Amino acid sequence: MDDVDRTLLRILQHDGRASYAAMAPEVGLSAPAVRLRVQRLVDEGVLQVVGVTDPIATGFPVMAMVGVQTQGDVRAVADALGAIPNVVYLVLTSGEHDLLAEVVCRTPEELLDVVNDRVRAVDGVLSTRVWQYYGIHTHRFTWGVPD
Repeated sequence: MDDVDRTLLRILQHDGRASYAAMAPEVGLSAPAVRLRVQRLVDEGVLQVVGVTDPIATGFPVMAMVGVQTQGDVRAVADALGAIPNVVYLVLTSGEHDLLAEVVCRTPEELLDVVNDRVRAVDGVLSTRVWQYYGIHTHRFTWGVPD
């Protein structure tokens, strides 16, 4: 990544709908050249352009972080958990839990069903610990682009 790539990333973090024409003067390139740069960043997995939604506003007011202890292949367990539609974020960790899964649901009953019937049923899951959220305090996507 060069300075142009980093500038484009900063612009898109601020406004994911910025047009190639609007970004072009910021980086001293033509709009088609910016489009190629952005496409390369997408192809390389550096950038993903998506619409970010608020779970509460979209009908999923029940949210929780689920800590998961596993046995066996943690990646296989992660693959199975990642296939559950209510799991919206999943990370491999160290310490007390092998995985942390963020879950969104419509009701407390649905959360119980997801944890009890889906997560705990995955082969290799030893135990779970659930922290239900009261709400979203900070949801940031502009953490910066290193120089």
